[in-house]
Amino acid sequence: MPTQVRRTPLPSKHPLVGAWRIDVPGTACHEVYDIHADGSMSVTSGEQSAESEFEIDLEPSPRGFYRWVDKLVKDNGRPDCTGQVTEVGHIAVNFIIIHRSGREFLMCEDESLNSCIGPFKRLSEDT
Repeated sequence: MPTQVRRTPLPSKHPLVGAWRIDVPGTACHEVYDIHADGSMSVTSGEQSAESEFEIDLEPSPRGFYRWVDKLVKDNGRPDCTGQVTEVGHIAVNFIIIHRSGREFLMCEDESLNSCIGPFKRLSEDT
């Protein structure tokens, strides 16, 4: 598990830049990820409001996945949709695969579709 994250600025037309929503299964809750081209992200989940920095591949792997390493840098200390509170400094490594429409993506534990959450659905382009 990495201990550092090198913030990755993205081209403004990178397919992940913008706001995305996921309805959390088994709850009446949703999360919104607002991914910025400067390599930062704002997240709301339940009562949680958080900010993170990420490093991500600029191009997908041959299998179609982007490796995404995300580090929480700011959090209001409130619970997310699952009732969890995430500590500042927490680092997560996931793999993103974007639907060819560009309107949805899945977040996976590795480069396979066997352990994914989603779909995250596009709300808007980054402004």
